[in-house]
Amino acid sequence: MIGEIDVASAYSTGRTDFMGLKLVVAPGVLVPRPETELLGSTALNVLRELKRPVPRVVDMCCGAGNLACAIGYKVPTARVWASDLTDSCVETTCRNVAHLGLAGRISVLQGDLFNSFSGLELEGTIDLVVCNPPYISEKRLENDRAHLMELEPREAFAAGPYGLSIHMRVIKEAQHYLRQGGMLLFEVGLGQDRQVMSLVERSKAYESIRTVANKAGEARVVCARAKASA
Repeated sequence: MIGEIDVASAYSTGRTDFMGLKLVVAPGVLVPRPETELLGSTALNVLRELKRPVPRVVDMCCGAGNLACAIGYKVPTARVWASDLTDSCVETTCRNVAHLGLAGRISVLQGDLFNSFSGLELEGTIDLVVCNPPYISEKRLENDRAHLMELEPREAFAAGPYGLSIHMRVIKEAQHYLRQGGMLLFEVGLGQDRQVMSLVERSKAYESIRTVANKAGEARVVCARAKASA
């Protein structure tokens, strides 16, 4: 479920809070939700566990750049690549990166998922991929979740007939960029955790697949470790 927040107010002020940071938001970009802080805090925990001196992180489907900026701000040695498809997301992420003084460590790219990395020679070098993808089915967007698109863009929510189309693509593409032992972290919708875990397992490129639950006991993050053959 997408969190119920005052999107109109966020757009009106042009500001929102995420993991203790003041961020810029703009029409055409999903307003960061409080529940995505679980993905952010899990990413920070994973980076502490990995103990890489200069961790290399990808924020795929970066939206406003909230995860990239939170990781870059709270892990000063991290090198981060943030990517999204739309002009509005890329522009807003660039504004947040500049606002927080992170331009030297966060690169903002535009393209269709990992296609934006073409020619950068990042394959097999990434320690962590975080992704908060669209995860609502087309049918639900036509019915009980239609109100989400009153102010925010359809592409921030729509994810095919089952709400999993972007998860499926990222699972396949991320394995080529993660180093052995690197981690893939997803946000998932309520009740999607088992389906996403099954998709990750079927790819045979990952191991140690697990979920992280919020304070209500709801699994909202799926984590997986890249195998040696990934």
